[in-house]
Amino acid sequence: MTFEQAKEHAKRNVKNRPSTGGRLSGKIAVVTGSAQGLGLGIAREMHKNGAFVIIADLESQRVAAEKAAGELCGRSAFIPVDVSEELSVEKMICETVGRFGGLDIMVANAGVTKAGSIHDMDLKTFEFITKINYTGYYLCAKYAAEIMLAEFEADSERYSDIIQINSKSGIIGSKNNFSYSGSKFGGIGLTQSLALELAPYQIKVNSICPGNFYDGPMWSEPEKGLFVQYLHADKVPGAKTVEDVKRFYLAKQPMNKRGCLPSDVAKAIFYCVEQEFETGQAIPVTGGQVMIS
Repeated sequence: MTFEQAKEHAKRNVKNRPSTGGRLSGKIAVVTGSAQGLGLGIAREMHKNGAFVIIADLESQRVAAEKAAGELCGRSAFIPVDVSEELSVEKMICETVGRFGGLDIMVANAGVTKAGSIHDMDLKTFEFITKINYTGYYLCAKYAAEIMLAEFEADSERYSDIIQINSKSGIIGSKNNFSYSGSKFGGIGLTQSLALELAPYQIKVNSICPGNFYDGPMWSEPEKGLFVQYLHADKVPGAKTVEDVKRFYLAKQPMNKRGCLPSDVAKAIFYCVEQEFETGQAIPVTGGQVMIS
């Protein structure tokens, strides 16, 4: 299926969403970076609430992704994607439309980080992080919006959603993590600008800015996780062990002294989808660690 064929197919199927129950009943969603961690948790919560969910992740994650899709009982499938490559993103969107008939929600969750000071980080690493976190979001939004616009042409009463999973580091700077934080600040700029551009077509664009998901591999992977990275980067004053780093971050949450969970982020996603009078927002889900005014 070509991209033009995908748009025509989506138009024909725009009013054929089945009722599946739940807050996202019958909606077709893509969640990038969802073979594991926060993305997988988000995909599970969306599926639980009635969505058809594409588990979109790297080909190298196929085993985990197919297992995850299999657990979601018929309303899910794995489609490989490298969000930093345009043709890969275009193909993913085409396959999504071919499999489920359209696209209602694009969750741009895929992201990477590598801690380090400006003195230590090389250009190659900086550009890699930017390409995934910033360019990848742009590509997902670009191709999702084309399908959503085609669907709007067929049904002017429908709303669609592009939702970037950003970070609290897109709201406040992050010492010794400037490449990640900078890419996330840029993502909010994209969100606000695209929201203005796509509003006439009832395509809402929002960013959700979670606090730290400590249970996922980004933080807890024993060799490359952020707890280890931050220890080695001397980001936490006086920390001697990974446990010191973890205690330091847990102490930052006023609410419940725990990390952010996929269920917390999913509630913000549901709000974005259900709200027909909001777009262009950066919504913090940080347990009070970061507050905006």
